[in-house]
Amino acid sequence: MLLTTESSNPASDRIDTLSPMEIVALMNQEDAKVAAAVGKEQASIAKTIEIVSERLKRGGRLIYIGAGTSGRLGVLDATECPPTFNTHPDRVVGLIAGGYDALTRAIEGAEDHPEYAVEDLTKIGLSEDDVVVGIASSGRTPYVIGGLKYAQQMGAAAIGLACNNCSELTDVSDLVIAPVVGPEVISGSTRLKAGTATKMVLNMITTGAMVVLGKTYGNFMVDLRATNVKLVARTRRIFAKITGTLESEAALHLDACGGELKTAIVAYQLGLQPDEARARLALHQGRLRSALQSSIS
Repeated sequence: MLLTTESSNPASDRIDTLSPMEIVALMNQEDAKVAAAVGKEQASIAKTIEIVSERLKRGGRLIYIGAGTSGRLGVLDATECPPTFNTHPDRVVGLIAGGYDALTRAIEGAEDHPEYAVEDLTKIGLSEDDVVVGIASSGRTPYVIGGLKYAQQMGAAAIGLACNNCSELTDVSDLVIAPVVGPEVISGSTRLKAGTATKMVLNMITTGAMVVLGKTYGNFMVDLRATNVKLVARTRRIFAKITGTLESEAALHLDACGGELKTAIVAYQLGLQPDEARARLALHQGRLRSALQSSIS
């Protein structure tokens, strides 16, 4: 059976005769279909968020595995969690067939070996507390299938992400997310619509899980790690916005709390010392809203 991701798109069968403007218009028209495809998978994505947040809460990890573009997108999403949500780098992990060398160049044949995924997961000590999200646009990548099968054997949650219905991931996954985006503009080039859909789903999984875990206050990333000038400025803006102070004043309170945004906000709003603010946050599992609103001290 020919996979949807491998089939020819009649809309682009003469793309080689088009002008640059016509190519852009065509690709834009095709890309517009991606959000709708992802939207049809809302229930599965929401369930994944529930599973991931529950496993992270009990000390487990979110582990992405994939090959090629899928693997790179998993590594990208994992890498962005520490600066955005101040998670430890070991809590959200990205594994790619062929290792990190495959991030910048193709490692031919690495995706064809399911045993490589088992080796990679064994090296990081996969446990029953973890969630493994296997990413394969085709839904049949041996590396991903091997990893998901091993995850199930170990008692970890196994979730498949593909862009084809009824893929081989179904047999080795507890849950499958399948945004079917249709044939690519360039037949089989799943770095295009399928890659965009994958990025959207991964954004939802980690963002949703972190929101559930209290990593935000409203839509502010109050757990961000201020590791550069841009992020330092952002913490000051967020502090000023939430507390109603000036950014110049925000800098003083943040410095007094070691740059910890949530600590500084609780200390300022409730008139506490930094250590008292940290203790209050710990009492409320790091949830800023609960720490500010609860009468428990």
